Amino acid sequence: EMEKIGQELAGRLKGGDILCLEGNLGAGKTTLVKGLARAFKIKDDITSPTFSLMNIYDIKTAKIRRLIHIDTYRLKNEEELLDIGAEDYLGKPDTICVIEWPEKIKGLLKNKKIVKMTIEHLPDGGRKIIL
Repeated sequence: EMEKIGQELAGRLKGGDILCLEGNLGAGKTTLVKGLARAFKIKDDITSPTFSLMNIYDIKTAKIRRLIHIDTYRLKNEEELLDIGAEDYLGKPDTICVIEWPEKIKGLLKNKKIVKMTIEHLPDGGRKIIL
């Protein structure tokens, strides 16, 4: 289900967008990114960048050239993202960035084009998605 939502969402995102995914562990954030990647015809294996902090995927469309997947769950401070060059991609017109746990890097997201999505687990096992 989350992968399908990601595929549908891909058609609504534009270059320069930063999709901020908020939700508990296991909410389906990375699975949603897999759906985005599938829609952009990315063939790479999509995994969470929990330890690497950032994964970069090339897209072969005319307007959007890269999908950047950032996971700040284990981030100590914003400086760590700056050290790996993440700021070079945030808001870039030929790039879509997806950030898991964006609340940890609020300072880097100021004055950027943010699309916020919250994924909540429901007591019945379902999910509530707020976009």
